[in-house]
Amino acid sequence: MFTTNLSEPASGTGDSPIFAPTIIAPATRVAATAPARRDVAALADVLRHPGIWRRGSAKAPRSDALPTGIADLDALLPGGGWPCGALSEILAAHDGLGECSLLLPALATLTQARKRVVLVAPPYIPYAPALVAAGVDLAQLVHIDASAADTHWTAEQCLRAGCCGAVLNWLPRSDYRQLRRLQLAAEAGGTFGFVFRPLSAAHEASPAALRLRLEAGETEPRLEILKCRGRFGEQTHALGLRA
Repeated sequence: MFTTNLSEPASGTGDSPIFAPTIIAPATRVAATAPARRDVAALADVLRHPGIWRRGSAKAPRSDALPTGIADLDALLPGGGWPCGALSEILAAHDGLGECSLLLPALATLTQARKRVVLVAPPYIPYAPALVAAGVDLAQLVHIDASAADTHWTAEQCLRAGCCGAVLNWLPRSDYRQLRRLQLAAEAGGTFGFVFRPLSAAHEASPAALRLRLEAGETEPRLEILKCRGRFGEQTHALGLRA
């Protein structure tokens, strides 16, 4: 929009006025606001991602999850179970505390849905009768006896492939860079990633979405949530677990 006094004669030479009115086309204004609208829409898409949480939000982000089979634990986890497309880290004080039993309900659900479960370099030979008793379909179970040098690479490829329901990996030694690659591979493949590490690694930084600490208690193993992406309030919470 513009204003001009049409009663005053135009100054200058020739028939054209020196200060000619300029009209801004409506299309130009629309084009100027379009990038801003696209930026707002792009930001909204990012904030809707299940891995993004804003502190001022009224509720935790929604995420795909698989029930653990332990009601008390599910009640503490966003989505009500193991996070999908993410790495879950189980830190055990020593073997035999029920670290494998902790995953059996989830593995039974996945294999019964005909989704492949891969065990990468387990420290012991899987006991088939116990797995069958827990409802695990052995036809969907794959055991890969990888060497120490190939363990990370093997697990990463299985996670990234997108054809596995879950990948379990035992890592006596690992660093943040290797764990980060596993986390990104789990996201890319939309796979449940589980990593077993010694309790001594609890003080180390980890990109895992979920970190659980498992140690012996007075009467039963004690499970504690050390880190949980998207969980409000106090991060640590302990509960009893039957081995």
